[in-house]
Amino acid sequence: MNNIKFYKYQGTGNDFVMIDNREGNFPASQEYIEHLCHRRFGIGADGLILLQNDANYDFRMVYYNADGREGSMCGNGGRCTVRFAEDLGIFKENTKFIAVDGEHTAQADSKVISLKMGEVHSLERHADYDFMNTGSPHYVAYVNDIEKFDVYAEGKKIRYSDEWMARGGTNVNFVEILNDDTIYVRTYERGVEDETYSCGTGVTASALSAYLLQGMKSPIKVITKGGNLQVSFNEDFSDIHLIGPAIKVFDGIL
Repeated sequence: MNNIKFYKYQGTGNDFVMIDNREGNFPASQEYIEHLCHRRFGIGADGLILLQNDANYDFRMVYYNADGREGSMCGNGGRCTVRFAEDLGIFKENTKFIAVDGEHTAQADSKVISLKMGEVHSLERHADYDFMNTGSPHYVAYVNDIEKFDVYAEGKKIRYSDEWMARGGTNVNFVEILNDDTIYVRTYERGVEDETYSCGTGVTASALSAYLLQGMKSPIKVITKGGNLQVSFNEDFSDIHLIGPAIKVFDGIL
């Protein structure tokens, strides 16, 4: 437990504790990870990510939510892991890695990471919301005056409703369409159990929903509380890329 090096990265305000676990020494218990992610008593983060070896890929990404439980795919976490791997010298410019939802490729330059997302599953269209799985499950609803909207209360209500609890829970996204190519997205994240500054899989789901709703063309610009992203895609929802910055904040020793 002594002298474990950690790194803190953020992607549009979605922040992560990053651990180089290629030697497999990190003590990954739920209690310990939850403690490290705690914003008062730990480092503070929306999640913790282990970068591990994989014989068939440049690396393996293992993501834990802030509650210490292993989570589904995290898009901003994926972009931060790519930047982390680049900083560690694992690759230059292009990489291929494996995560809980399968294989991903990514391109890195000095400003942004372009992460290829996985296939979209479980697409449902309803009168007042869309639902799809973009690596994680996402409920997408449209609102007006999004900056004043109570994302925590309304998101929690949906996330813990009987229907969604019976289905294993969901992340909840609220979207305002700003113009022909730009949306504003705010997300209540399952596992964090709060609004986060940004959610990569949620931004992806919201952009694809905006295409379905209004025929919005790729790439779609997305504003979040933590910064700006883009989502590019083909009309058959293939070749989906989440594009935006991923930045090292600081590092230290546990």
